[in-house]
Amino acid sequence: MSVLLALLVAVPLLAAVLPLFLAPWNRRVARGVVLAALLAQIALAGGLAWRVLTGGATTYVIGAIPASFGIGLAGDRLTAVLVVLVALAGLGAYLVGGIDRGPAGSLWLLLVAGLTGVVVTADVFNLYVFLEISGLAAYALVASARDVDAAVAAFTYLLVGTVGATLYLLGVGYVFVATGTLAMADIAVALPTVGYDSTLVIAGFVLMAVGLSVKLALFPLHSWKPAAYASAPPAVAAMLAALGSTVAGYALLRLTYGVFGVAFLGAVPTVQVLLVVGGLVSVVAGGVLALRATDVRRLLAYSSVSQFGLFAVGLALATPLAVAGALVTLVGHAVAKGGLFVAAGALARAGDLRTLDDYAGLGRRAPVVAGAIALLGTSLVGLPPTVGFAGKYLLALGGLEQGSALGLLSAGIVVLSTLLSLAYVGRLVERLYLGSPPGATPTESESATDRREGADAATDGGVSPSADGGVSDTDADASQAGGDDGVDPISPATPALVVLVVAAVLVLALGLGSSALTDWLAPVVEGWL
Repeated sequence: MSVLLALLVAVPLLAAVLPLFLAPWNRRVARGVVLAALLAQIALAGGLAWRVLTGGATTYVIGAIPASFGIGLAGDRLTAVLVVLVALAGLGAYLVGGIDRGPAGSLWLLLVAGLTGVVVTADVFNLYVFLEISGLAAYALVASARDVDAAVAAFTYLLVGTVGATLYLLGVGYVFVATGTLAMADIAVALPTVGYDSTLVIAGFVLMAVGLSVKLALFPLHSWKPAAYASAPPAVAAMLAALGSTVAGYALLRLTYGVFGVAFLGAVPTVQVLLVVGGLVSVVAGGVLALRATDVRRLLAYSSVSQFGLFAVGLALATPLAVAGALVTLVGHAVAKGGLFVAAGALARAGDLRTLDDYAGLGRRAPVVAGAIALLGTSLVGLPPTVGFAGKYLLALGGLEQGSALGLLSAGIVVLSTLLSLAYVGRLVERLYLGSPPGATPTESESATDRREGADAATDGGVSPSADGGVSDTDADASQAGGDDGVDPISPATPALVVLVVAAVLVLALGLGSSALTDWLAPVVEGWL
C-alpha cells in the first residue's frame, strides 16, 4: 500500500481552500500557495512513478474501510504516466497566467485534484465523483473569462457535461445491481459469474461508455468543446485541451479492459463494431470541421474530435499493438494539443491573433512560436520522428495484425486520419510561412509581380506604381513603423514561450523514446490482454 495515492488527491484538494481566502487579501501570496501545491503535486507524482518502478503496482484504502464500501485507490505504470502528465500540465498551464482573479486559484487546484482522482481511483462510483469535481471546476474556470461568449460556452459545457455524467452514473447503477459492488477489481471478478451477455452488464457498459464519450467529445457529442476552448482564458483552454478529454479517455480504457475485460468484447462483438464506427465518424467529421474552421482555437478543438476518434478505434481492436498505440496517441495528443493551445492563447494576448489570416507570416514575426506550432502540428499529422507518428504507426500495425475486416478498416481509418490532419495542419503551416503579414514589405518575387502588374496597368492607361518599382511612399512609411522588413514582431510572454518550447521538445523526445514508453506500459497492456 502507498499513501502517495491518497496524498495525490488530498494535497491539491486541501490546498484549494487557501487561495479562496488569501486572494482578496494578497493575490501574490495566493498565487504562491497555488504554485507550491502544484510543485508538491509534481514531487508526489514522481514519487508514485518511482514507487511503481521499484515495487510494482500499489493500492490504498482510505480509513482502512474495505474497498467494496470505502474509497479505494490504485496505481500502476499507466496510472503513473497519467498522474505525472496531470501534474506537469497543471503547473505548465498555470504558469501561462491570467487566472489569478477571484477564486480561480482554488478552482485550478480542484481541477487538478479531480483529474488526479479520476486517474487513481479504484471505484466506479468515486470515478463519477472525481469527474464531477473536475467538471464543476472546469465549468467555472471557462466562465471566468467574464464575457458573454464565455458565459454561454460554460453553460453549454455544464449542460452537456451533466448529461454525460448522468449517463455514466446510470451505468454505474446497472453494474451495481448486476454485481453488488462498486470496486473495479471486485466487478471484474463478478462479471464472469453474472455473464458478459447479461442485459444489465451490457446496458451498464454502454451507458458508462456514452457518458465518458461526452467528455471525450466524440462526434456528435462534441458540441460543447469548440465554444468552450475558444472562449476560455488561455491557461484554462490549454489545461482542458491537454487533459480534459485525455483523462476521460484513460477512464474509458481502464473500464473497458481493467473492469469489463477483453472477454466482454469477445462476448459482445457489437461493442467493438460500434466503437470503430463511432471512431470513423468522429475522425471524418472532426477533420472536415477543422478544415472549415477559420478561428485557430476552434480548428484545434475540432482536431481533437478527430484525434479522439482515432483513440476510440485503437480502444476497440483489443490487440496489444493497438491498445499500446491508443495509449501513446493519448499521451502524445495531450502534449501536442496543450502546447498548441498555449501558443494560441499567447498570440491572442500578445497581438490579438485569433484567425488563420491573423497568423499569416508569423514565421517572420515570431519565428520561435511559429516553429513550435509547426512541430506540434507535425505530431498531430503523425509524421516521424514525433510521438504522433509512433501512436499512429502502432495503431495501423495493430489493425493489420488483427487481420479481420474490422482490423483492416481500422488501419484505413489511420491513413484517412493522417490525410485529413495533413490538410488542416497544412493550412495552418502554409499561413505561418507563406502568408504575407499585414504591413510586410513585398518579397523579391512579390515585387517583380507588382512591377509587371504595374507596367500592364500603365500600358492600359491605369495608375503606375512608384518609380523604383517597389512599394509606394505610403507603404514605405508604414513599413518603417515596424521592423526592417516592415513587419511588426510578436513577442509572447516569456512563461508561455517556455512552456510552448518544452511541449515542442517533448513531442520529439517522446517520439524518439516511444519504444521506452511502450516498454514501460507493456506490463499493464499484457495484464489486460
